Amino acid sequence: MASLAPRIPLNDGNSIPQIGLGTWPLDDADVAKAVVAAVEVGYRHIDTATKYGNEKGVGDGIVASGLPRDEVFVTTKLDGQFQGSDRAIQGLDAALRRLRLDYVDLLLIHWPLPARDEYVSTFRTFARLREEGKVRSIGVSNFKPAHLERLIAESGITPAVNQIQINPFVVRDEQRAANERLGIVTESWGPLGPDTDLLTDARILEIAGAHGRTAGQVVLRWHVQQGLVAIPKSTSPARLAQNLAVFDFELSAREMAVISGFSEGPDAGVDSDVTGH
Repeated sequence: MASLAPRIPLNDGNSIPQIGLGTWPLDDADVAKAVVAAVEVGYRHIDTATKYGNEKGVGDGIVASGLPRDEVFVTTKLDGQFQGSDRAIQGLDAALRRLRLDYVDLLLIHWPLPARDEYVSTFRTFARLREEGKVRSIGVSNFKPAHLERLIAESGITPAVNQIQINPFVVRDEQRAANERLGIVTESWGPLGPDTDLLTDARILEIAGAHGRTAGQVVLRWHVQQGLVAIPKSTSPARLAQNLAVFDFELSAREMAVISGFSEGPDAGVDSDVTGH
């Protein structure tokens, strides 16, 4: 029996698996294979986005896996072209056709784009889509605390999730604290520190050796132990299985501090005012 990630409760009564499959920048063919392999080892959470250009492949993979729809948690995101009153309706309908689904479990605004000043109206449209049953939960990605506070104040709705860049180099303590204060689950994109030497660093390897684990498992355990949802990307069946097997060991307080000590400061990482993953 494949192991399954535990689920984290959301503020709307739904829940989200704590480890998911990240799919950027895979194309349709590669992502379909990755989804099938991930489901076989126990994944029940798939993360995609219209901007990734691989929603069709995700849908193909879900169908090929044979997994019943109610057993898989699917996230997609709508980017800037779908911001503004009612534009998300067309965007989601097209995404659902590509995914071959009647609904998604989580729909995110991919990034706030505050200069356009449309994220509040977009989120109101998201709320209508949820009422229509096309979405189970609604949230945001790459939002800073000021964006969240305005969104909640003006829409009257608190996002279920804020998906932001987090890894030991980019810890975002203030943003995570704001999410927690507002009752929003924090989800980590790029959790393994892509384009860094994190997984070959001697400090990580020492901790991994002490637990008989891989460097990637140690870093994902760092996320999990802080209550974060993480969405690592891999196409290797062996690595997929390793990334999911992080719920049967525990890092010490000292080890957690060592990993957090990689942080490059509060301003490190992607500027969510400009772009997103």
